[in-house]
Order: sequence, then C-alpha cells, then structure tokens
Amino acid sequence: MASKTGRNAKNSGPENSRQARIAEMRRAEQARDRRNKILAITASAVVIIALAGFGTYVINDQNEKERKRDEAIKAPVTGEQVWDAKKLSRNHVDTPVKYEMTPPVGGDHHQRWMNCDGDVYTSPVPEVNAVHSLEHGAVWVTYNDKAPKAEVDKLAEKVKKTPYTLMSPVKEQASAIMLSAWGKQVTVDNAGDPRVDQFFGKYVQGPQTPEPGAACTQGLAAQ
Repeated sequence: MASKTGRNAKNSGPENSRQARIAEMRRAEQARDRRNKILAITASAVVIIALAGFGTYVINDQNEKERKRDEAIKAPVTGEQVWDAKKLSRNHVDTPVKYEMTPPVGGDHHQRWMNCDGDVYTSPVPEVNAVHSLEHGAVWVTYNDKAPKAEVDKLAEKVKKTPYTLMSPVKEQASAIMLSAWGKQVTVDNAGDPRVDQFFGKYVQGPQTPEPGAACTQGLAAQ
C-alpha cells in the first residue's frame, strides 16, 4: 500500500505545474498592462506635445497677422489728402454750410448726425449731418455715377458689417469712389483696393476723431 507521502508527491507535480502556469500567465498579463500603460502615456504625451506645438503655431501666426495689420494701419495711406484738424471748425449751425471740399471732411455742421452704424443710403444725405458723423469717428464712403455697380455693392457689404461707417452717393465728387474721415480723404480704385481696409482700420474711431465714443445711432435716418 502506497504511503501518504508518495501520494502527495504524485499529486503535487501536476498542481505545482498548474500554479506555475497561472503565475506565468499573471506575469504576462501584468507585463501587457505595463506595456499598454506605457503606450497610452506615450501616446498622450505625443498628442499633448502636438497640440501644444499647434497651439503655439496658431498663436504665433495670429500674432504675425496682427503685427502686419497694425503696421499696415500705422503706415501712411497712399494718395491721402489731409487737412489740419485744428482749422476745421466744429460749430453747430442750422444754416447751410459751404464746404471747401466735396465730400466735406469737417467744418461747421448740424447738431444732429447721420446714423452711421453701418448705414448704407441709396440717396444723397445732407452734408451737414454727415460731417457730424465724421466728428463722432465715422468713415464716410461715397461714390458717383462713374462707380461700377459691382464695386458699389461690395463696398456696401463692407459698410453694413462695420459700425461707425456710412455710405451714400455724392454725384458732384470728382472721383468715382472716395473715403472720408474727419480731416482725411482718399480716392480708391475699387472695393478691393487695399487702401479701403487700411483707411477703415486707421480711421474708424481713429485718433483723428474729435469726439471718440460719441453715438452713431439715434441720429438722422434715411429721408
């Protein structure tokens, strides 16, 4: 009859082998878990670095665009005419005013301004009211019969999107398309002329404004 020791020895062989396989499987599983964690951490780090790099690129690109825009705005507007702002009177009057330039860029004006919150007028507006809008920091876009309709339409879309601007026809002006601010005026070739954006950026509520922040609404509307 076999002893208990002999039977235990026979049974312990397969049991030990099974436990060894389980232990090995656990070690393999733990190793996979460690590898997966390392891969996940590495992938996350790569994504973070990539996002950080992209974010830095976007910020730098935006800063560069803003720098170029600021430089363009600060640069003189080619072909611009300038009047001494100190010599442009600012009295409120109820009588007609004879201006020395067409369209006018300053001088005595009516106490009520033309609405200039991106307002596009298809008929002429009173000069005395429009000049008051310029005093508030508006840019006035004007055109005559020589301006192509397509260019007028493009300028109208830009004005509609820009507070402190207004647009109207001025039949008597010498050039097809003109932009005016208080003491400033330029003739442009078309709506895509880069001086349009430059003039807007420089003079919409710009440093030439005698009354910055004054209203461009609740004034005179289209008649």
